[in-house]
Amino acid sequence: MKSMSISPSMRKSVPPASDPRRAVRPETRSPAQASASSLCGGFTLLEVMIAMAILAISLVAVYQSQSQSISMAANSRFLTTASLLAQSRMAEISAADPRQVASGNGNFGEDFPDYLWQVEIGDVEGLALLKKIVLTVTNSRMTVHNAYILVLYKVVSP
Repeated sequence: MKSMSISPSMRKSVPPASDPRRAVRPETRSPAQASASSLCGGFTLLEVMIAMAILAISLVAVYQSQSQSISMAANSRFLTTASLLAQSRMAEISAADPRQVASGNGNFGEDFPDYLWQVEIGDVEGLALLKKIVLTVTNSRMTVHNAYILVLYKVVSP
């Protein structure tokens, strides 16, 4: 058998045993303790399943929050657009002579193809000089909460 020699550059310098800054300490655990610690090194199936359940519950909460946020953003967009369109149409109606304004409906053109308007004009009970003008703006794509109603009372001179 050949003997192998270790060159001086390959040897590790180990501080003397009396040195308090000694980097490597000898193993003081018994073999039973060493095998027990090697078994505790990973996660058990139960721990992984509990972690997955917590993750699933938190993801469901995040998903519901995101879904609600998208719904609220769409509703906010509708209310903003519908109120501006209703104010614009009501300004046109208000500028016209109240005796010439008639009930009717229509759309807002190519700029807002999903939005429709409807005007209803009626008398106010007990006050002959007032007309009640109800303008309803609806969005044809939305299924719920798709109407915005604006009411104007206009004085009609005899």
